[in-house]
Amino acid sequence: MSTELRWLEGVKVLDMTRYLAGPSCTRLLTELGADVIKVETPPYGDPNRSTRPRINKRAGTHIQQNRGKRSFCVDMNHPEGAELIRELATKVDIVVENFSPGVLKRRNLDYETLSESNPSLIMASVSGFGQTGPLSEQPCFDLIAQGYAGLMHMTGEPDRPPMFVGFGLADTNAGAHAFAAIGHALFNRERTGRGTHLDISMVDALFHMQDLPVHAESMTNGEYGAIRQGTNFQMLSPAGSFQGPQGWIVILCAEAQIGNLYEAMGKSELSEDPRFQGNPARLENRSELTSIIEEWMSSFSSDEEVLEALQKHRVPCGPVLTPNETLSHPHFVERGTIRTVQDPLLGEVQIPGFPFKSSDPLPEDSYQAAALGEHNREVLVEELGKSEEEIANLESSGVIASKPH
Repeated sequence: MSTELRWLEGVKVLDMTRYLAGPSCTRLLTELGADVIKVETPPYGDPNRSTRPRINKRAGTHIQQNRGKRSFCVDMNHPEGAELIRELATKVDIVVENFSPGVLKRRNLDYETLSESNPSLIMASVSGFGQTGPLSEQPCFDLIAQGYAGLMHMTGEPDRPPMFVGFGLADTNAGAHAFAAIGHALFNRERTGRGTHLDISMVDALFHMQDLPVHAESMTNGEYGAIRQGTNFQMLSPAGSFQGPQGWIVILCAEAQIGNLYEAMGKSELSEDPRFQGNPARLENRSELTSIIEEWMSSFSSDEEVLEALQKHRVPCGPVLTPNETLSHPHFVERGTIRTVQDPLLGEVQIPGFPFKSSDPLPEDSYQAAALGEHNREVLVEELGKSEEEIANLESSGVIASKPH
């Protein structure tokens, strides 16, 4: 075991999150060494505990997002339960929540209330539309955020309905933004001693990823007309998805790489073809160039052979991998982008690794997902100084609960 100090060792986090956007933030804090106390609501806890697939009543989604967190199962709708959470908030550095705006305020668990007793508290609220604005109280899920942020408008074929990205991009992106904001809030607190309330919106986080469309529409008074690009990247040719011998291969060549592509295909004469001289010409004649590239690809027996030929000439390219194919990809395995973890009930499962590397050692990965309410007594005794009699009363009145799985 490494003796190095964990980056967030000694930092306590009260995790009042569920589903994906909030837990994906506190998951990252856990992996940097923070002590994360996850508040779960009886009788079932985080809804992710019941998602499929499950083995021995253990859900993979819950394990992926909540390993290493202490589970404190308390009914925040009960006055005594809400009071316990308020007490805990005086003992922690950070609170993270992803309830709809107003839910915590109605229980006196909002930042204004909690910070009265803990002025140095940093609270991150992750929601669909944010804590303010005309849409703030509207329900929001990942796909709705993708629609509002312009992402769906830009995804799919131009003449077909807009499509959503096939995983929780808005949720996890908001979680990563919250994680980053918390780090900077901690740094600012070191200098000022003050806490703060961070308002993280799924829509804001997705919209921040916009590159060309927003400013191009603004600069051209709407003449630019951003639209779905299908399998082709709108600004460059060749750039997009190309049919290989077995599947799809992505190529993107700017002017500096186009000659490399022609050499890889053994068609250097294309550099003198007026249809393909300069990006504007290649865009105008995109379909002809695509046919030439795909015909060349079809002369190979496998996608891997195509990629080797392209990579040998330093043509920017890559396969379109399925999630299953990433599990054993050498690059993913060596960098820890994919990792295998052990769970006492589920067994061995592969999950995404920690998303950044550092020259300093990061905490070793020996985390496990807690059973529901597994740490009730530990939290109540060590953090709040409750007696066994008080704990028994809380259990008998249903304020706290636990389950073995």
